[in-house]
Amino acid sequence: MTIVIGQPAPDFDALAHDGSSVVLHDLHGHWVLLWFYPEADTPGCTIEACGLRDSMQALQAFGCVVLGVSFDAQAKNAAFAAKFDLPYRLLCDTDQRLGAAYGAIETAGEDAGWPRRVSFLIDPAGVVARIYDPVDPATHAATVLRDLEGAAD
Repeated sequence: MTIVIGQPAPDFDALAHDGSSVVLHDLHGHWVLLWFYPEADTPGCTIEACGLRDSMQALQAFGCVVLGVSFDAQAKNAAFAAKFDLPYRLLCDTDQRLGAAYGAIETAGEDAGWPRRVSFLIDPAGVVARIYDPVDPATHAATVLRDLEGAAD
């Protein structure tokens, strides 16, 4: 599936690393950053995760809910969140339904079947406002903050 800016974000109900259920339509009224990452506790994913962690206060000031998504099992995502003190939920898309709905599954090459490093900024009405593809893990949080600041103007 191809997601485009301006369309309603595909709804989902997903298990988070903490055992909670996350339903996108329950988050309407908030900005949502849905960021897909290949694998918990790997170098690029850790850089991106920690950058978002370190920017949480600023992201929350815009009413932004951060949700990471990987195909990792709950235990692996829970360990990742604990190890790096991540203050947001990591969704465990083990059946890859969420990845398929957002077109976030690599389809070719050695990474085929893994999540693509791509993010979606969903506005408070549930509409895709920005797509980050490709994502630079080191600058992703700053880029999202810049876009939220622009949307607030």
